[in-house]
Formats: sequence, structure tokens, C-alpha cells
Amino acid sequence: MRYLDPKADLTFKRVFGEHIDLLISFLNALLPFDSPGDRITSAEYMPAELVPQNPLRKNSIVDVRCRDNRGRQFIVEMQMVWSEEFRERVLFNASKAYVRQLGAGDRYELLQPVYSLNLVNTVFEPDLGDEYYHYYRMVHVEHTDRVIDGLHLVFIELPKFTPHTYSDKRMAILWLRYLTEIGGTTDTVAPDLMANPDTGKAIGLIEESAFTEAQLLGYEKFWDMISVERTLISDALRRGHAEGMAKGIAEGRAEGRAEGLEEGRREALLDTARRLKGMGLDSSAIAGATGLDCEEIDRL
Repeated sequence: MRYLDPKADLTFKRVFGEHIDLLISFLNALLPFDSPGDRITSAEYMPAELVPQNPLRKNSIVDVRCRDNRGRQFIVEMQMVWSEEFRERVLFNASKAYVRQLGAGDRYELLQPVYSLNLVNTVFEPDLGDEYYHYYRMVHVEHTDRVIDGLHLVFIELPKFTPHTYSDKRMAILWLRYLTEIGGTTDTVAPDLMANPDTGKAIGLIEESAFTEAQLLGYEKFWDMISVERTLISDALRRGHAEGMAKGIAEGRAEGRAEGLEEGRREALLDTARRLKGMGLDSSAIAGATGLDCEEIDRL
């Protein structure tokens, strides 16, 4: 039996975007709830598109979005390629979801927290060693027990995750093993993952035989695009750095060096955006990869 990689767009949305019980298990396992009473007991899916108030901007697409019976919202994204702008986009989407809970005349006390869970298949905090779980919220700088509840942002660096012991059956460990141990060529899955009702069900949903030929072609195209995107971004950053340094050195001033770096990086990102656009990627995906504005990408 061959299994597809659960991190791919097709499989991730099939498991967590179509089976609310698995999504609830996943969120309860990986979100930083303070007490058992905070756990999600029931939830319903919400549209994944967060439509901006400015009609000139493109929709911002997230992988999965739901709301529980208390009104709390949960946004889940699987990010295969890291860019520095991704963190800001996560904050933007979470803030947008938080603000849009209220209509005109509604009371602020009706606002419920928004949790954003982001699985990243790239190491983006190398200076933090083996620490793979990053939790952000609004706290008092000097008195960290004083918290303004509202936005909860979690980033998980999947490549850093390694279970300390395979005897650990906590759901957080099992779900992270599910995401990291199964790849596109996996034909045998660990028995303890199969034995758990939640991860076992999720594994059954990503069996290759469960997908149509057209879906499998889309799955392969997804990985091709990820490979190309990684290469283009890496080349663009290297080229931008080199071009910026060359201009800065030629001008012989610190100011010129900084401007040259930025100009070279921008030209390289524009070139990358043109190439990604030519491959058929939509503007929002290109914006997430390059940090460029959607309107600017549309004009290319």
C-alpha cells in the first residue's frame, strides 16, 4: 500500500478540511489551551476565503478554517516554502478574522479569540536550536502573566520535530509523527500510528488508491511547483544579494550598499514573480512566496 504525503495541499485538505472530528483532534493536540475546559468539543467549517474589504485586493486563501460552539475561530495553514512575509500574512489573516466577528452596533465583549495554527515544512528559526514550537500572543512586557486575549499565533517547524521516544502516545506527538514520517514513497506506516483511532483514520484517507487519476496528477504537479518555487526563491535571494553588494561596493558608501541590496533583491523578486506567474500560479500564492503586493503582481 502506498501513501501520499499528508503535507500536500490535496491530502491536507482532504483529511482536515473534510473530516471535522480529525480537525478537532488535531487542534486540541497542538494548540496551547490553558486548561482542559478550553478544549474544542464541537465545531463547524467556515469558508476558507477571507475576503478583504478592499475589492482591489485578491482573496487570501487559507487551508482550513472553522468555528467552535463557543464562537472561537481556528485557522490552519500548511506552508511548504517559508518566506519572511508569511509571518505578517498570518497576523493579517488572524486580525481580519477577529475584527469581522462584529457587525455595526455589536458589543466588543462578544468578541471571541482567534487561533492560527501554521505548520511550516522549513526551518525558519535556526538560531533557536531544536525548539520547533513557537507561540505568540499579546502579553505585558514586564508582567507576562498579564495577557490580552484575542489573537493566538502558533508556528511549528516540522523539520525540527523528533520524538524523544516512540512510546510517547500523546496526540500532539502522534499527529506530528503523522505529518513527518509519511512521505510520497511511504508504503509502511508505524503500527502505533495505525492503531490510534484518529491518526489511523487519517492514514486511511491518504492511501493512493483513494484518489482519482486526475487528483494524482494534480498531486504530482503540486510537488513540481514546490520544487520550482524553492529553487526560484533561493536563486532570487542569492542573485539579489550579489547584485546589491556589487552596486553598494561600486558606490563605496554604506547608504549605497543598503540601497543596492534592496534594489537588487526587489528586481530578483519581480523576476521570480514573472516566472511563477508564467507557470500559472495565482497572485495570492505568488505574493505569499515573494512578499510582493498582489496588485503589483497583476501588473506584471
